[in-house]
Amino acid sequence: MSKPKIAFYWCAGCGGCDEAVVDMAEYLMELAQSVDIVFWPAVMDGRYADLAALPDGAIRASLINGAIQQEDHVHMARLLRRKSRLIIANGACAHIGGVIGLANLHRPEDILRRAYVGADTADNPDGVLPGGSPSPRADLPRRLKRVYPLDRVIPVDYYIPGCPPLPELIGKALTRILDNTLPDKGRVLAETHALCHFCPRRDTLPSDRMQIPEFKRFHENRWDPSVCFLRQGILCLGPATRGGCQSRCISANMPCRGCFGPLDAAPDQGAKALSFIAALMAAENEEQAAMAAAGIPDPAGLFYRYSMAASILAPILPDPPGSRPFCSESLFPEPL
Repeated sequence: MSKPKIAFYWCAGCGGCDEAVVDMAEYLMELAQSVDIVFWPAVMDGRYADLAALPDGAIRASLINGAIQQEDHVHMARLLRRKSRLIIANGACAHIGGVIGLANLHRPEDILRRAYVGADTADNPDGVLPGGSPSPRADLPRRLKRVYPLDRVIPVDYYIPGCPPLPELIGKALTRILDNTLPDKGRVLAETHALCHFCPRRDTLPSDRMQIPEFKRFHENRWDPSVCFLRQGILCLGPATRGGCQSRCISANMPCRGCFGPLDAAPDQGAKALSFIAALMAAENEEQAAMAAAGIPDPAGLFYRYSMAASILAPILPDPPGSRPFCSESLFPEPL
């Protein structure tokens, strides 16, 4: 009997999700004995023609990481959807857009110009940009107007959260795929409670309502590594973030920034975070409220650091002013 086929693919991401798969270490070697990894461009020679030649549904599961930012991402996601019985969004960028989704706050051409022309390391006097403008030498896949999570392009069966996802979560997901013990489709394969439920500092929360007169940044205060960050006036998104990360950032004395995404009951993570932060502010008048808010210099980058592209803001944000037609969305139909 032939082995089940598994595929991995990357879209717009940093490579950390593929590294997380490699970090499964011994389990990855065991996995290689029981499955046939037919496509994984980050690790082995992946030939598009071989993937396209597979019968539809031939792949048991494909784990796709990275956000959808270019036309080739759309094409490859749809090809893998046809070839795979299951699609798993692997990591924060595929799950909810990730840090890359913050690009939706800027014009695409401004982002490209900053990277290819304005960066200190750029040596590009002719201002050549990807996408065929102004030189054929830059005839690369075109950017979309916006960044999207994977399920904006294709139906997704399951989600593995995290930036990057824990190797343990990926390993458990693969085991459940092979054992046919997955839950109902559409589930995030992590905890259902907020991170605070698992936080090692949970016992330091005050018994009465917490009131924060001002929020402090890291360099402004020496904080106690055993006490809840919020109690010390340091912003932490644990109350608005799904648990399952093993509190790794908290254990390293860093507050949560939300990479495991929203809870099932509060699908817009930024709105949930903004709500609980506002409820904690000890502000009895406008002046006190302004003083507290001054400690949050980048609200979008904090509350929507990972989830901007999947937020309730995504459908209502206007096209960035002055967007140019080389950023095409010709491959996009209505949402699936």
